[in-house]
Amino acid sequence: MDFSVDWREALFFTMSPLEIIVRGTVMYWSLFLLFRFVVRRDIGSMGIADLLLIVIVADAAQNGMAGKGEGVADAVLLVVTLIIWNRLIDFLAYKYPSFQRFAEARKVLLVRDGVKLHENMRRENITDEELEAKYRQQGVESIDSVKALYLEADGKVSVIKKE
Repeated sequence: MDFSVDWREALFFTMSPLEIIVRGTVMYWSLFLLFRFVVRRDIGSMGIADLLLIVIVADAAQNGMAGKGEGVADAVLLVVTLIIWNRLIDFLAYKYPSFQRFAEARKVLLVRDGVKLHENMRRENITDEELEAKYRQQGVESIDSVKALYLEADGKVSVIKKE
């Protein structure tokens, strides 16, 4: 067995740093748009199918981002590029409300004054059973006691009880 290592290839760039940045940028924005506008927001939890999707997407995206890059420097630059985009999106969403509306999902009203808003539930793929479980978990026995129930941008549910 040959245990020799080409340290130059292992530690330094094996592909153009600009190519790594461009690949990371394209894949980051492709995945961002996919997850922001296509992938269903769950109602407060991550199911097995969601986790499986994330693992598969991560594996598929790795090929598009890394190309033939095999050096440590390639991987570090790619990770730094992705983190910079993530932080930049957070900063822009904080600084500019119009960008925040693009970058983050809006909260969705699902119940108003004890009445389910079926059109909003349908749009978010939320069943009656899921909705009922969520307000019960908040300590509300009956939907008649709910003034408003929102599906928040992070997938969690907030309930405002009637006085």
